[in-house]
Amino acid sequence: MALSETAAIWFLPFVAPIALWVAWSDLKWMKIHNYAVIALVAVYSIIGPLALPLQVWAWGWAGLALVLVVGFVLSSVGLLGAGDAKFAAAMAPFIALADLGSFMLLLSAVIVISFIAHRLARSSTAIVGLAPDWESWQRREFPLGLALGPALLLYLVASALGG
Repeated sequence: MALSETAAIWFLPFVAPIALWVAWSDLKWMKIHNYAVIALVAVYSIIGPLALPLQVWAWGWAGLALVLVVGFVLSSVGLLGAGDAKFAAAMAPFIALADLGSFMLLLSAVIVISFIAHRLARSSTAIVGLAPDWESWQRREFPLGLALGPALLLYLVASALGG
């Protein structure tokens, strides 16, 4: 991984609870709350300059802006939820540009696994009975936060372990 082990270790304790919260809240409410997006951006803005070279940190903001524009377009045509687009944009600065291809493969695998797991879980009355009020059991749409948060978390863990 191009993201240094040190940077990943700096980010992990702050990103992990946000990433897990996003997965859970998207399951429960089919919503990624703005405060989760703001929290992730705040982590990058505060921890980023400590963990990354200043030039790398600054370029991360360009990645955020680019993913936000693309996400806005995808959301506008109904291919992506607005919360998913905003959270993906907030995730972008954490991904080293040299790792983009690897991250996209990881994200693809996590999306497929999460989708299958979610569909199997919602078809089980025992599992649905544990959380009967979760909106994702009732909706046709897939809670993409269930994949976005864990994919970022797995990327940072892999980077922290040296790739």
